[in-house]
Amino acid sequence: MKEFFRSALAPAAEVAPEDREQALRLAAGALLFEVVRADGKVEEAERTVMKAALQSTFDLDAAAVDELVGLAEQQSRGAVSLYEFTALVDRAFPAEQKKRLVELLWLVAFADGVKDPLEEHILRQVAGLLHVTHPEFIDAKIRARERARG
Repeated sequence: MKEFFRSALAPAAEVAPEDREQALRLAAGALLFEVVRADGKVEEAERTVMKAALQSTFDLDAAAVDELVGLAEQQSRGAVSLYEFTALVDRAFPAEQKKRLVELLWLVAFADGVKDPLEEHILRQVAGLLHVTHPEFIDAKIRARERARG
């Protein structure tokens, strides 16, 4: 899988578009799972929100989402740092999509009804690596909290 990410980070002319898209989906999924597992517990509510986020973001069917979640969990657990995921997302997503991803990460953090400090720490790291400003980070948090409550 490391080779898969390495090739996805290669110049665009060297990588097939479908491979780059798959790597981007996997990176986003791994970031979502980083929040799911940040507090040491993988709650079903968080996993459900993660699946919904991936499905709506990438317009995937249920089988594709399940496969992506399995791969994302594997990659997350084997990752050395967040950078291997954020670098790909930072390059591929425009600013609005990065802000949307941060909001989705917040939705996952709020899914179990408890905002754990470790989840917020991961979120702050990801937002910084994606160059999402602090005001955008706070706006995403507020929107996600309102959605989680409503």
